[in-house]
Amino acid sequence: MQASQIPVKAAPAAQDAASSDKIVVAAKPRIDCIDGCRFALVLPIIIGHFIKFGTSNPALLKLLTQENVLVGGFFSISGYVTAYVSTNIGERSYSVKKLANPELFFWQKVMSYYPLHFVVSTAFAPMFILIDRWVKNSWSTTALHGFLNYSLLQAWFPSKAEIWNPPTWFLSALTFANLVTPTCVLPQISELSKNGLQKLKTGMYSISLLQKFSYSQAWKFYCRGGYRERPANPYLWNVTRFHPFANLLEIVDGMAAARMVMLDTGRDKERAAGRNPLWLFLASYATLALRITKFNFNDAMIRSLLFMPLYTKFLMTIHRDCTSENPKLITRFFGSRIMTWLGSLAFPMFLLHGPIGQLFYKKSVATRLWGKVMPKPFFPIYLFIVMMASHIMNEHFVKNKSVQQLSARVSSMLAERVKGMLRDEPSKRTRSLQSLCLNDILKGA
Repeated sequence: MQASQIPVKAAPAAQDAASSDKIVVAAKPRIDCIDGCRFALVLPIIIGHFIKFGTSNPALLKLLTQENVLVGGFFSISGYVTAYVSTNIGERSYSVKKLANPELFFWQKVMSYYPLHFVVSTAFAPMFILIDRWVKNSWSTTALHGFLNYSLLQAWFPSKAEIWNPPTWFLSALTFANLVTPTCVLPQISELSKNGLQKLKTGMYSISLLQKFSYSQAWKFYCRGGYRERPANPYLWNVTRFHPFANLLEIVDGMAAARMVMLDTGRDKERAAGRNPLWLFLASYATLALRITKFNFNDAMIRSLLFMPLYTKFLMTIHRDCTSENPKLITRFFGSRIMTWLGSLAFPMFLLHGPIGQLFYKKSVATRLWGKVMPKPFFPIYLFIVMMASHIMNEHFVKNKSVQQLSARVSSMLAERVKGMLRDEPSKRTRSLQSLCLNDILKGA
């Protein structure tokens, strides 16, 4: 694993010696096992979206149509990785290099996923537009759908969150989180002690659960399964699962989790030694099995009450195990070359599976192309097509140096255009006072 030292800006509280234990300051290794975890999330999400075309077994349909639970894991990983790469190990501080220019931070984040979103949207735009017209949408409505899709604003509109390529609502919510992260979120989180981080996690968990409890009280706490029973008020459901503020809570929880591991003392590392991430991984995914028991809570309750706390704890445990001298088998498995490769396909698969699925399974499209909706035995072939298409896009577009260089140039240009949007430049008077203070300090030295 490669290690890198990042320039830092110490927070005022960084010198706090609340514990007799010394915080271990180390180089920042790459956590390959987190990449592998992405594939374990995206595959059941893809299956969940189209499994009704692959089986008629009621138990399997109940078990496998809980993609709205699993997507929370992606938000947690997004926050976890952002905090890990943008703050400092062993210090209550953030990286100046990463956050000095918040506008550039925002646009670099957006441009890490927008090019593929743009290409997929444009490639399948004829199909999306035709579907809009076939359901008698006006041209103005179709144009609105196109605007929301390309501007990544759809998550803010409950009735439009799943237009065109439905899974891209995730990018819409993530874009808002990236907007507030470099100024309003991450600098403050980076200054918290472990005690403060734990309280922050408890607060985020409680607010998120309150929102899901409110939704459940308005509808029902138990659900026969999304494949059989649709919410009585779909717009309320969309606000509950799609709203950017709600998803920001899960991202912040992931950030706080990463920071807690990064502030581990020697004693913390000793206590964590020997803990196997496997049990937390199995426990988090086992919450999905509640759907086939009498405790068949709706997706919202399973996600916030059980899955997210267990999955975030799993990320913390596998992170600690990854940096230990003898990682457990599950850690080595998720960090293996094959799982790292599959993890790199997670994002292309997430964007491509919806449009490809519409080609084969959306009745208005499939009957015109193939004369019928594809039969159930075709489902494994559909999954194979998604994986192969994702591999091609990953190797020849996502990893393409020209695309990466263009994305970097666009990020810099847009950051320059909106400079001051997220952190205004100090006034001349403030700069003068800062200069005087600096001169006084230098004279005193």
